[in-house]
Amino acid sequence: MNQSALFKECEQKLAYNFDDLALLRQALTHSSGADTPTDSNERLEFLGDAVLGYVICELLFKKFPGRDEGDLTKIKSAVVSRETCLKIAQSLDLQNFIRIGRGVGRDNQIPVSILANAVEAIIAALYLDGGIKIARRFILQHFAPEVMKMADSLSCDNHKSMLQDMIQKDYGMHPDYMILDEKGPDHSKCFKIAVRVKGQYFPAAWGNTKKTAEQHAAENAICILQGKPLPYDCGD
Repeated sequence: MNQSALFKECEQKLAYNFDDLALLRQALTHSSGADTPTDSNERLEFLGDAVLGYVICELLFKKFPGRDEGDLTKIKSAVVSRETCLKIAQSLDLQNFIRIGRGVGRDNQIPVSILANAVEAIIAALYLDGGIKIARRFILQHFAPEVMKMADSLSCDNHKSMLQDMIQKDYGMHPDYMILDEKGPDHSKCFKIAVRVKGQYFPAAWGNTKKTAEQHAAENAICILQGKPLPYDCGD
């Protein structure tokens, strides 16, 4: 396949037609296959990493108003990663378009690091050719599903974050965690905590630490909101 046809096929995969094909050519050129260092996609990778990080942070900030900085950072770190970029590169069949030098890779297989880095270079090329709107469209199409998977996974382990998202969305506020009772000696206390939203108390739950009791109470509240049986008995 000649170069023109190759670029055309790549544009179809990307769902975007470049005004400046030189940008696409550079994004698909590894340093080992470049005529000069500035012809490779390394500089584009640098820019693409920043654009990707910005768009993902913007998405997280708007999508999860109830999540704290720690949760947002965890999601971003998992999504803006070599593993995610590699998955997207493979879904776009980028191995068919990347230009590498002789002796790079084995058995005609392009190293995964090169494939992953090419995604960031393509993001930069899209940004430079079409602006942030085009780059954002590409990123949201391919990375947003990974964001949601990671957010759901994190929520499974953090019911407080999940409840906070629900309450923020429905009520525009944060839930409060109220200590209703304590038992045991100072070195081994148990706590009874309930979630309160707009003056309404959800069924309380016990825990051997405040953090555990808050997680249990949050899970109780989630189940009430979703019409499910309570996982924790709030009895004394």
